Amino acid sequence: QVQLVESGGGLVQAGGSLILSCTVSGTDNFNYNTMGWYRQAPGKQRELVAQITSGVNTNYADSVKGRFSISRDDATKTVYLQMNSLKPEDTAVYYCDADLYLIGSTLRREHRWGQGTQVTVSS
Repeated sequence: QVQLVESGGGLVQAGGSLILSCTVSGTDNFNYNTMGWYRQAPGKQRELVAQITSGVNTNYADSVKGRFSISRDDATKTVYLQMNSLKPEDTAVYYCDADLYLIGSTLRREHRWGQGTQVTVSS
């Protein structure tokens, strides 16, 4: 079973940094379409924070441009979100998202969410 395993997150003061990681587990036989990070604050809809494509093109929400950076390590099947200059409004549950092509007897496209990790930024 393909799963996304997240780590990182926690409590940090405003201006601080955190790094989130998300590892694809359960298979080595896949290709990336996209992987990314979303977040959901209390009472708000889930929103895209950052995304990286199969060709390692990236895009970011305007609110995090210049502060957050997404990267991917293909050897470890892990995507990272480096978050700098954190603000209280970055407080949310962060979810890893993966759109993958699973390679088997057929090529099957599947989507997965991570379990979510809390990021809290104190003022």
